[in-house]
Amino acid sequence: MEVRVTPDTAKKLQDLAATSGRAPEDIVEDALAGYLEEVASVRTTLDSRYDDLKSGRVKPIDGEEAFRKLREKSEGRRSGG
Repeated sequence: MEVRVTPDTAKKLQDLAATSGRAPEDIVEDALAGYLEEVASVRTTLDSRYDDLKSGRVKPIDGEEAFRKLREKSEGRRSGG
């Protein structure tokens, strides 16, 4: 498999390889494996949350209400309250 990257990314990869003493291919393999693991984990979490909502185990909250509460918390912290 070939992976094409921008010249800027290729330079960063080469620089990292030079400073770390690792082969560029090993760095790419590790980075891609970590990324794929993270994506799979997020997918599992999202599927679980969806199942919880669909089954009624948890209730959805209104987005505007959630943002309002976050803003209030943030303002309270800034004002020392």
